[in-house]
Amino acid sequence: MLTGIQITLIGGDARQLEVIQKFSELDAAVTLIGFDNLQYSYSGVSKLALTPESLEKTDAVILPVVGTDDNGVVESIFSGTELILTGDHLAALPSHAKIYTGMAKPYLKKLSSEHNIRLIELLERDDVAIYNSIPTAEGALMMAIQNTDITIHGSVCMVLGMGRTGLTMARTLKGLGANVLVGIRKPEHFARAWEMGFTPFYLSELAQKVTNIDLLFNTIPTMIVTAQIIAGMPHRAVIIDLASKPGGTDFRFAEKRGVKAMLAPGLPGIVAPKTAGRIIANTISQLILEDVTTGRNAQ
Repeated sequence: MLTGIQITLIGGDARQLEVIQKFSELDAAVTLIGFDNLQYSYSGVSKLALTPESLEKTDAVILPVVGTDDNGVVESIFSGTELILTGDHLAALPSHAKIYTGMAKPYLKKLSSEHNIRLIELLERDDVAIYNSIPTAEGALMMAIQNTDITIHGSVCMVLGMGRTGLTMARTLKGLGANVLVGIRKPEHFARAWEMGFTPFYLSELAQKVTNIDLLFNTIPTMIVTAQIIAGMPHRAVIIDLASKPGGTDFRFAEKRGVKAMLAPGLPGIVAPKTAGRIIANTISQLILEDVTTGRNAQ
């Protein structure tokens, strides 16, 4: 249990509702900032405005998956006013406080460093990224089905990158009967892809491998699907870019050539916010419970 632990959530979307529920069940003292339009009420949960004073007793701050933008703005679908996180807010935090988010942009990293507040990026963790890859793959499949006139079964699908999301995407496609090509960089990944029944190729061969594909799923967050690559793709092909913004696709050239290309970051929060929220809630609560246990053992 987290009795006596002060948790403050600032902004977010439907995923945060699962986080609120989890910490409420663990008997933590939960404060919501930027939830003034939230209709549902939770027992023992209070709402406050974003001020330095509201953070003075906080043990953990939970931000949305994308913590802030480059100007400190925290997105919240439940707030009627703009939320901007500043140095004054972090200066008010106790020295032991931690900030939890999915991924942090330079603004938040710089702010945390300047005020010696530890910043935890959940999407840097293998377990969270692997769990999140499941709703990501399901969401990508939904988009593929909606934007093609063929079945996944029997189609020629290409997945770029064999990381945590790429591997789940490739396995899901293969499970539906697709012919799956996987673009990789490392020899050990080539061997693993071959062992799993995919058709691996090195990314240096990408231009030669795209000439007869139906679907391309990119997970590499650098410009990889260039104009040269798109020029060699069939017009029927559909590109679904799962990398974080701005993705790894030349969307301007794809549109010019008539190849359908879509950037689809943040799919877990779109297609399965309840599941995505539980992943976040379970991970953060476990980390805080470990901190509490470690603190008690040290006393």
